[in-house]
Amino acid sequence: MRTIIKTIALALSVCSVATAQKHEDVQVAINLKNVTNDKVQVTVTAPKLDDKTTTFYIPKIVPGTYSSDNYGKFIDDFKAYDKKGRELKVEHPDENSWKIADANKLEKVTYWVNDTYDIEGTGVHDIFSPAGTNITANDNFVLNTHGFVGYFEGKSELPYVLTISHPASLWASTSFIDEDASNETDVFKSPRYPDVVDHPIMYSKPDYTTFTVDGMEILISVYSPNGKIKAADITPDMETMMRAQKRFLGAINSTKKYSVLIYLTNMEKPDARGFGALEHTTSTTVVMPEMMPLDQLISTLKDVVSHEFFHIVTPLSIHSNEIHYFNYNTPKMSEHLWMYEGVTEYFANLFQVNQGLITEDEFYARMADKIAQSKQFSETMNFTKMSKNILESPYKDSYYNVYLKGALIAMCIDIQIRENTNGEKGILDLMRNLSAEYGSNKPFNDDDLFTDIAKLTSPKVEEFLKVYVSGNTPIPYEEYLAKMGVTQAIVEKKGTPFLKNEEIPYVTINSEKQIVLLPAEGNAFMDTLGLKTGDIITTVNGTAYNLDNIYDLIMTSMSWKDGEDITLKIKREGKEQDIKGKVVLPTEQVEGYHASIESKTKLKEAWLKG
Repeated sequence: MRTIIKTIALALSVCSVATAQKHEDVQVAINLKNVTNDKVQVTVTAPKLDDKTTTFYIPKIVPGTYSSDNYGKFIDDFKAYDKKGRELKVEHPDENSWKIADANKLEKVTYWVNDTYDIEGTGVHDIFSPAGTNITANDNFVLNTHGFVGYFEGKSELPYVLTISHPASLWASTSFIDEDASNETDVFKSPRYPDVVDHPIMYSKPDYTTFTVDGMEILISVYSPNGKIKAADITPDMETMMRAQKRFLGAINSTKKYSVLIYLTNMEKPDARGFGALEHTTSTTVVMPEMMPLDQLISTLKDVVSHEFFHIVTPLSIHSNEIHYFNYNTPKMSEHLWMYEGVTEYFANLFQVNQGLITEDEFYARMADKIAQSKQFSETMNFTKMSKNILESPYKDSYYNVYLKGALIAMCIDIQIRENTNGEKGILDLMRNLSAEYGSNKPFNDDDLFTDIAKLTSPKVEEFLKVYVSGNTPIPYEEYLAKMGVTQAIVEKKGTPFLKNEEIPYVTINSEKQIVLLPAEGNAFMDTLGLKTGDIITTVNGTAYNLDNIYDLIMTSMSWKDGEDITLKIKREGKEQDIKGKVVLPTEQVEGYHASIESKTKLKEAWLKG
């Protein structure tokens, strides 16, 4: 009898623990098996709530986008229920929030989620595709989790448990760890809501590769609607690049698993159109056109993914309170976009010359291009003020400048540190030290960062930050580059066959939707093949082209290399001609930089190769 009583007592104890556990986390169920009207249903079981009312939020904005995207507008049929299944009163004060009455009786909320990819370009939203969502039944689901999962007011720091039911044929690529062994259910646990948002998930038929770099597992997952591109096609270059990045970074290793989720969009139907990537602390979501030639896709991924991967330094390891305790609906922005995006973009270029993936001249050309582009924005705009107010006009219109001037700010800080230390240290050493001081779980105060940097470097670096970053003075780039022996020069730059300076077309379309050559003086590609103004291009390398796929031709031509065989069919004065020859890419004379001061060679080598 005593044994039975103990057993009952133990069972009651287990039930009590289970009940308590239920109240200590937020449980989310997402059903990907039942897609209705291009929507999926989400059920959120509430934690214990003591207040009479609560508000459930879907994010207005998420880290890394710096724009108000209002994901709540994609939520339909929101309902709240008590434990007996009775509906509770719900108000909907704005696009992203639902105010629930009798919250202390709340058991769960349910709602349906629509996706963003198939309505891009319709004027409904301007969400950047890598931050968007996709629902294609039995084929592909892009779960940027901020578009599917919300949070209760004051409860975003509670643990989350995500249970996702899905077709057995689809596999989840993510940095989450699945705690359910079945083929149709995944269970992901997360310590807090920001961690949920930081873990995107892509469901598709398995096409992935994995490799390990210094103890970090890397996952490359690809969704290609027509099967044109496989993960194995791009992995060798991605692995070479990421190994080079880890060699460059050294001891910084903020995550044990990193996932690259690549969605290749089908341009022939309503689909994602915003090409690029969005960083997360343990992963990157990428959207690119499937039609892009493989060589060009790989080249683009090297730049895009390397940038996002370097975010494991900042903001993952180094970030302010505004980032750590990010408010998804009434956010306070940090002053230091120059570091989060600028240093990251600088590293994405510096590591390539450091590791021998590009030449010094190619690196200078990239920096020259950033200088030229950044001057299209205000050179006197206070960069920290812009960052703090990036969601508002006129500052939001200057956001792209964080990838331009932000990277140049990082370059100048790097140069200043190198000069101060005779080349022994640079900005990477600074970021390592800041990472050791703070780390992923210890945010800094925005107002303290410049002082902290000064302590780790020198007063000259602090002066630079105050004058050129939080001040209104234009940066004298030539003065800083000269410290490394690099001066202005006219340099040659490889062009593309059908675009001058990558923007002015050498082709047009006639009334019959045919591709017609425009005047192209000095274009070596056309001169070598004997092409003339007014020639109509009908076929290139066996593929017919016209208005409908001219974009394909231009994209494909960007991957051509000197010496490749090429065949064209053209019409000249009404007569068809076949043209065969070799590709000779045009060159352009542009303003740039080169190393010219020999006495600075040792310092320059430390900067670029140290």
